[in-house]
Amino acid sequence: MKHSPGLRKQITRSLIAMALGVILLSVVGTYVFYALASIYSPGSISETWIPSGVELVWIVGTTLVALTLAGSVAIRLSRQILTPLNAVADSLRDVAQGRLDVRAVVDAHASGETAQLARDFNALAERLQSATREREFWNAAVAHELRTPVTILRGRLQGLAEGVFSPSAEIFEGLLRQVEGLSRLIEDLRALSLNESGHLEFDMAPTDLGQEVSDVVHAFAASLQARGFDLHTELQAPAPVICDAIRIRQALMALIENALKYATPGPLCVTLNATPDFCDLSVEDHGPGIPSEMTDHVFEAFRRGDPSRSRSSGGSGLGLAVVRVIAEAHGGRAACSPSTAGGTVFSLRWPTIRGEASDPPVATTRNGYIANIM
Repeated sequence: MKHSPGLRKQITRSLIAMALGVILLSVVGTYVFYALASIYSPGSISETWIPSGVELVWIVGTTLVALTLAGSVAIRLSRQILTPLNAVADSLRDVAQGRLDVRAVVDAHASGETAQLARDFNALAERLQSATREREFWNAAVAHELRTPVTILRGRLQGLAEGVFSPSAEIFEGLLRQVEGLSRLIEDLRALSLNESGHLEFDMAPTDLGQEVSDVVHAFAASLQARGFDLHTELQAPAPVICDAIRIRQALMALIENALKYATPGPLCVTLNATPDFCDLSVEDHGPGIPSEMTDHVFEAFRRGDPSRSRSSGGSGLGLAVVRVIAEAHGGRAACSPSTAGGTVFSLRWPTIRGEASDPPVATTRNGYIANIM
């Protein structure tokens, strides 16, 4: 891409060109005028300090040409500087009034820093409009996710209050499940909001990661078996690893719950491999898989691999987004890839920091930078 010269260079070049033009017109033009006048009309040259008529015509003509040259340079410079500035100013007033779709027009006359200013403003306006659309999407999505459980709770409680339903353990268990779902949704929203604001804190400490994964898998064993899943585990974590055990458990629970809701019943493999360099935690199912064009978006909040899936499937659309936040806070990443069995592999990988039980606890920021707590 060809870059325009800077505004300072343009102004300097224009003023130098104008000064040279005036000097050449005044000095060289004067020599030429008197040379021609002395040859063709010697009597037109005044012998006193008062100019003759011909000399007055030359002076006036030279002045007009110099003014024309200076005016053209000034108009050109002002067009290059003021046109994009006025476009940005007008667009700013529109943005201040809530019209986020306006853009500053960068015409052919704009160049240098002023053209870059207009382009930067357009990029800023585009990001502001995108953020506004994202906020509106989030508000609608959160309202949608809250509406279903709240509606169920209201209907059941109203039915109990009016005597439509007879109190029973089954009804109370259903109400409790809805409350637990709301609690998970609220916690996921809280984690994502704190992460966006940079205030999500992690309690990093030496952890028996193999035992933590075993406990989570054991808690889901009955549910997985009831759905027809054949659970397999491969755990290799010979030494304690520094991490936030609660958050890692939360991430693994989200991955297993995602498999329970969306995967085809069959083999389900949970793998943990802690090496001196990296920790790898993954959940692999055997179908139906995720389209390749969706693998880059499954970890975004309220994005589902199959858009037709609704809240009735039990998913809030936040679980995998929280998984990515947890992975990144540990200095790693979350990934989604096809499995050799035709399903999907959801994995977390983060750098290994080994420690002993006597080591001091550590804390990490949202960006995964770890520091000792004294």
